[in-house]
Amino acid sequence: MTLAVKPPELLKVGANYGAKIVCSNVFLAGRDAQAVLADDVQAPGHPVLKHLKVSIDKERKTVRAQFFGFVGDGMAVYRPGTGCAAVPDGDVALASQYRFHPVPIWAPSPNVSWPTGSLAQTNAAVQALLDQDALAGPGMRGMAVIHRGRLVAQRYGAGFNAASPLLGWSITKSVSAALVGMQVADGKLSLQQSGFWPQGDERAQITVAQLMSMTSGLRYNESYGDVSDVTRMLYLEPDMASFASAQPLEAAPGSKWNYSSGTTLLLSRIWQRAAKGDAATPATTADVLALPHDRLFAPLGMSSAVMEADARGNLVGSSYMYANTQDWARFGQFLLQDGVWQGKRMLPEGFVEGMQKVATASGGQYGQGQVWRWGPSGDTPEGQSPDVRFQLPADTYWMQGHDGHSIAIVPSRQLVVVRLGLTPHRLLYQPQALLAAVVKALPQ
Repeated sequence: MTLAVKPPELLKVGANYGAKIVCSNVFLAGRDAQAVLADDVQAPGHPVLKHLKVSIDKERKTVRAQFFGFVGDGMAVYRPGTGCAAVPDGDVALASQYRFHPVPIWAPSPNVSWPTGSLAQTNAAVQALLDQDALAGPGMRGMAVIHRGRLVAQRYGAGFNAASPLLGWSITKSVSAALVGMQVADGKLSLQQSGFWPQGDERAQITVAQLMSMTSGLRYNESYGDVSDVTRMLYLEPDMASFASAQPLEAAPGSKWNYSSGTTLLLSRIWQRAAKGDAATPATTADVLALPHDRLFAPLGMSSAVMEADARGNLVGSSYMYANTQDWARFGQFLLQDGVWQGKRMLPEGFVEGMQKVATASGGQYGQGQVWRWGPSGDTPEGQSPDVRFQLPADTYWMQGHDGHSIAIVPSRQLVVVRLGLTPHRLLYQPQALLAAVVKALPQ
């Protein structure tokens, strides 16, 4: 009975995590709840998750998850436009308010010439590489190669196809950087802007640029598998941005690099408030929540893309965006094109170049705008670039997400390579081998 009345926080994290993942995959991706529970939650996760059970209320669009049928009481709710949110405080009615009704995106942008779902432009040599299981890696769910603006190869895992929305996890951080850039373009933000805490608070000196480069100096523990700052924020806090904002300084801003999903939640709140025109008050109105859809996804033809909001209307720009493989590729192509789409500049000139520049405090591994300069580490010793042995082009940069998601961008080769899947780090898969093979197979 004690477990039911006051379960350990780890079980609460597990229950809300299970409810959230199942909710998104059922209501956004149209997948079977029990398959998601088994394949996405239990198989790759903490052993205790095998005791988790879920129930779906399709009328209320809620998912409840409990251990042994009575412990943990995790809850998540689906909202149109903003997807699913974990509801750790149980206030489903309040969480349900943060929604909007998106205007459908009927067709992808014609600026990128690959025909959705078609292999008309297939490069046989590149397709043969994607078809090699060793290069695709275990748990692969979607891959796409875009060369000179054309889709030249794609492959999907069993049970998935070109239309399947997939969670990008931390690939979402790079999308958040672009949304910051749009507010910079609108004149509502600047990279050197500060003052996001009350006057006199030592954190008030932190700039947007320092948040973008993960050098804010704020304390944050990004460890998974236990109750850490990141798991607490995502699964125990209804207001994720407020939790991130409450973290204390542990170093002078700009002096220390610390990878932090909390940092990106702060950026999400900052650009949301900037878009509203009031940096001091919450910005959770429908027009602000719709901004990623209206200003970014619709122009790019990303018809499957949804950025989810938490239970208090903070868009979870660190972790929670769903899109199909080709739509993730469209975003990669958008960065490759320097933030220009259909001849229209959507990001300030030089902004994408600035994203790629190395954040000095990171030791070379991270950029100044929520992108990686090194690919997934595999078994590479800490502090060493894992890309060196693959002899990748020097201008390669990466978006990376939990469990084996990556998008590699190689400007000098006009190349975007997307690889999505469910591939835990312990398997040591590195998409660099795939990228290196693709680079060699394509004409310069």
